[in-house]
Amino acid sequence: MKLRVLWNLCHCCLVIAISTSCRRQISAEQPNVILIICDDLNDYVEGFGGHPQTKTPNMARLVRSGVSFTQAHCNIPICGPSRASMFTGIYPHNSGCFGFTKWDRYEVLKNSRTIMDHFRAKGYQTLGTGKLMHHMVRSEWKNYGNRADYGPFVFDGENRIAHPNVPAPYREIGAVDGSFGPFVNLKGRKTSDGTPLRWQNGAWGNQAKTLRVDSQEDRDLTPDELNGQWAVDQLNARADKTGRQPFFMGVGFIRPHTPLIVPKRFFDMFPLESIELPVIRPGDVEDTYSHTVRGIPEGADGPRSEDMGTRLFNKLVGSYKTQDDALRNFTQAYLASVASVDEQVGKILDAVDRSSLKDNTVIILTSDHGWGMGEKNYLYKNSLWQESTRVPLVIRAPGVGKPDTVSSQPVSLIDIYPTLIDLCSISDNTTKNDKGHPLDGHSLKPLLENPETGRWAGPESSLTALYKWRMQYDPSQESYSLRAKDWRYIRYENGSEELYSTKDDPFEWTNLANDPDHAKQLQKFRGELKERVPAAGTETPPQPAFQPKQQVTKTQQPVKSAEAWKSEYFKKHPAADVDKDGKLTWSEYKAYRTKFDPAPIK
Repeated sequence: MKLRVLWNLCHCCLVIAISTSCRRQISAEQPNVILIICDDLNDYVEGFGGHPQTKTPNMARLVRSGVSFTQAHCNIPICGPSRASMFTGIYPHNSGCFGFTKWDRYEVLKNSRTIMDHFRAKGYQTLGTGKLMHHMVRSEWKNYGNRADYGPFVFDGENRIAHPNVPAPYREIGAVDGSFGPFVNLKGRKTSDGTPLRWQNGAWGNQAKTLRVDSQEDRDLTPDELNGQWAVDQLNARADKTGRQPFFMGVGFIRPHTPLIVPKRFFDMFPLESIELPVIRPGDVEDTYSHTVRGIPEGADGPRSEDMGTRLFNKLVGSYKTQDDALRNFTQAYLASVASVDEQVGKILDAVDRSSLKDNTVIILTSDHGWGMGEKNYLYKNSLWQESTRVPLVIRAPGVGKPDTVSSQPVSLIDIYPTLIDLCSISDNTTKNDKGHPLDGHSLKPLLENPETGRWAGPESSLTALYKWRMQYDPSQESYSLRAKDWRYIRYENGSEELYSTKDDPFEWTNLANDPDHAKQLQKFRGELKERVPAAGTETPPQPAFQPKQQVTKTQQPVKSAEAWKSEYFKKHPAADVDKDGKLTWSEYKAYRTKFDPAPIK
């Protein structure tokens, strides 16, 4: 018994000693970090030259106190892989993560430390809330508030549906992408069979809860408001505490991701009749090639037959009398959603600026990618054009960054991770073992110190890959964009190219790729891309085995994957195999279906 007591005492002392040793790696003087990431936020932020009517006074306040990067770009313009790349500091072509498979199933990523895991390993408190990584792994955080919640949703007693204000056919897209409108009392609003409509949060199953809206002054909080309040409470608990352990906080806001549903007062800020339309050139899409790499037919678990951005645009325009009416209604909802997030950003800034945290807290505001507002007949993310790739990026670094300054150097989200470890003076060894990958980005600290003249070690152009639904990805065969200071170059997987002189053509209206006067510039970008992405035949990063998502119907029967469904279709229609090689490709399926079997898939 005495030996056991002695052993327990020694064990406790050892644990305390190890804990104390870890704490000694950092000190209370090292800066705290607050990383605020919005979803689908484009340049509709004051100071970034987006919509002239945008109202973001709190983001503008952060702009005045920090350094704005006016040519910051995402590394892949869709939620899941963009956030995986940003939070691990690894390009998609080095991780293999181009799609929506859970990030921690990729060998490279699960053997590399995320920002929060690395900061925790170096002695920081780590706490987060909302949507940060697309697929959350709870163990990456010490303290977590609320999981990602895309609500509020309208609920008809059986399904989540689009906001009742949205006309058809746009509303038929569904409760997420086909929905926008004010968060108001639904009294008197019913389905065609008389079922009363009500609000629900974004949780599923037994976690779904009704949201109450008795009036605009008496209602439940939206998920973004809950996350803002959680962040403020955590900051207040840590403010003005001497000897406090430094913290890394992540705050993920959903808006302006669809459904664009926020309290009515934000819609009231932008009267519909006064909304200015996005700058759109008729026929702008005609010299582009994005459509040539889309168009895989729809399966139960596969992609849509029509590109999502084109589909949303066409459905929206078809739901109103004119294109102007359609875009005016959507733009109002987007501006309202941005304004609602801005209010939450202001609460976080107030909590910091009114306490001792102000002079020792790095604050970063950004988004996972942008969003097209109808330019090139496209209403979505996931394009290689400016509207999708560009993100707002503001960094306030007390004592380092020059307040109210601007850097026009093209940078990307991949650079945030190395910037933070540089500002916080912690190790840049972020791999867990030799199966991991070192950081691909470069510290922005020199540009914080000298925004226009700082000698940055990073590349001349920001690199963005395009997401496309596949079972396996070959980095050498994907589509990419390079955004240099005065140029954008795009190379699609089929070899099609686009080239824009962004200095003379900021809206990217004129594709110069086939203009012989710009052949030299085109060749330069071809060479740069060749140097930065793997060549054909290069060994690809290990990727998870494809596992079709098993959707479940009300009768609990699993829905077949797209490939399984196509195989069954092939058995019934062997003539669809045009080249008679015994395999049915998606292109063969599409051609056959269009000509001989146009009935919709059930």
